[in-house]
Amino acid sequence: MGVSSFDTLLELLRQGQFTQAEYLARQITQHDPKNSFAWKTLGTLIMRDPERIQAALPLLEHARQLAPADVDILNSLGHAYCELNHLDESYNFYMQAVALQPDSAEIWNNKGLVEEKRKQWEAALESYQRAVALKPHYVKALNNCGNALQALNQIEAALSYYAQVLALDAHFPDAHYNCGCLLQRLKSWKTAQVFFERTITLKHDHVGALNNVGLLLIAQGLLDEALARFARVIQLNPNMESAHSNTLFTLNYHPNQSAEAIFAAYSAFNQCFGAPQRAKWRPHLNHNDPERRLHIGYVSPDFCAHSVRFFLEPLLAHHDKAVVEITAYSQTSRQDAMTARYQSYVEHWVDTESYNDDELAAKIRADGIDILVELAGHSAGNRLLMFTHRPAPVSISWLGYAYTTGLTAIDYFLTDAVMVPAGSETLFAEQPWRVAVPSMVYRPDGGIGEVNSLPALERGFITFGTLTRGIRINHRVIRVWSNILQRLPHSRLVVNSDAFNSLERQQALVDRFAIYGIAPEQLVIGFNSPPYDVLRGVDIALDCFPHNSGTTLIESLYLGLPFVTLADRPSVGRIGSMILHGAGHPEWIAHTEEEYIEKTVALASDLPRLAAIRANLRDELEASPWRDEVGFTRRIEQAYRDMWRRWCATTLRN
Repeated sequence: MGVSSFDTLLELLRQGQFTQAEYLARQITQHDPKNSFAWKTLGTLIMRDPERIQAALPLLEHARQLAPADVDILNSLGHAYCELNHLDESYNFYMQAVALQPDSAEIWNNKGLVEEKRKQWEAALESYQRAVALKPHYVKALNNCGNALQALNQIEAALSYYAQVLALDAHFPDAHYNCGCLLQRLKSWKTAQVFFERTITLKHDHVGALNNVGLLLIAQGLLDEALARFARVIQLNPNMESAHSNTLFTLNYHPNQSAEAIFAAYSAFNQCFGAPQRAKWRPHLNHNDPERRLHIGYVSPDFCAHSVRFFLEPLLAHHDKAVVEITAYSQTSRQDAMTARYQSYVEHWVDTESYNDDELAAKIRADGIDILVELAGHSAGNRLLMFTHRPAPVSISWLGYAYTTGLTAIDYFLTDAVMVPAGSETLFAEQPWRVAVPSMVYRPDGGIGEVNSLPALERGFITFGTLTRGIRINHRVIRVWSNILQRLPHSRLVVNSDAFNSLERQQALVDRFAIYGIAPEQLVIGFNSPPYDVLRGVDIALDCFPHNSGTTLIESLYLGLPFVTLADRPSVGRIGSMILHGAGHPEWIAHTEEEYIEKTVALASDLPRLAAIRANLRDELEASPWRDEVGFTRRIEQAYRDMWRRWCATTLRN
């Protein structure tokens, strides 16, 4: 084929007739196999379809052999390898390209994208700024500068770059989206939602903005509206795991969904993400000695000053190093003093942010992990999809999520008979492994302070309180709490959490109580951190349902506050029940909404009894299993040993 074919190919590309261009480029490669332009064009056209990027690689590699100094080919290879998450190869191709053409703003920008994926934010920022220096009105690079600065926590500088982008192109959707992300991070939720909605107006299929609006709707208690947004994201991008996880997270809190319907959604998640990996599972070659020292791996995004620390630190601190060897796989982007403490408890520390799922699974296999413990469930930063590769002989979900992951690739859900009563096993993808109640241990915050006297004795009225997430306060909870306030018209209800850090959100909650005739004077809504002085001003804590609170309940007990809980769905609806059984006070557990009201009113109606509870509750908790750090650790190590023996017995039979 001659010059006319070449001209025709260029014209087809110019007109955007890519199907015809691909066909013609393939014809040219067959008749002129040394035509590097045809090979490059064919590879680039095929690469337009994300599902065909792998098929484009040999074509582009062949083009590079024919024209090693062709910058466009190197750039295309860099892009292809970046999309496939082979970041080292991508980076190398961009380095070659930028060395050959250092005045290309586009190549500098692309190099920055790879560095961004590698979490090399300073290097990415330098590359983006080089691109902007070469092309001052390059909105993509300006926007990327803002992203890098946001990652580096340089908030004002990031905003200035986004402002430049919007001044140049007010219809650039990603700048609106990134402003929204930054404002969401700053907890300016109302303004963040405005930016996300603008993004969606400009680009109806912007899955990031749709997903983030869903998260903001969750915080407002608008669960059905949030689920609709996540459903739209999944419709647009069925493989967007975070939208699936957000859906499952939201369903956990839904006041009207049955346990069976919720579990069906988790099973669908497994069918989408877990089942396809099953064919790739490989046998584990770990030495199957049932009594040898075990290598335990913990996977978490929360090895930092996160509420998980109150329950995880005592376990890691007391592990018997003669019995277990510990590796922490940390998905923690921000490291702090708590991170350093975690590092001191383990033999091996692996930062996992730079690993994709395949690479991390391979790393865990190579490390010889016997038992891998997942600590986040569907919470932010999880590595659940890595667990679908079955990187260790035994895998467990525990602590950070309180319900099934939905993944049959994970063997066990570590729990107890209160959280997961006999007969509820069908609501879990994993096999429930029950230890003695409670299936957690608690180490109080060093700054929690002392127990004070009962506030009602001085005030002359009862103060109820909750420090829970806003998502837990649904119409059922508000109706029950309103009934209690009506029964005790001089009482007050304190609602204090990050969900109510603005006047707008506080008023929205006041309006929801007003439906049931509760006056604003009975409500004290706000946000304080740390919350311990707020709790000291409360007489009785109130738990939520169907998804109970967690950390704030055990903190309430430690500060002398009894709480009433409603035993609802396994296992998220029985966290409060587990806490009270472990503390020796199952009498505060209700099994109907009416019983919840009666138990609360009865507690509030006996001030001498309430004062005695407050005076004695911390000592009771200190003497309970909740504070037996060593005993709990030995029980968990025994559970690990029994799981391991079971695996060894299975391998011997096989």
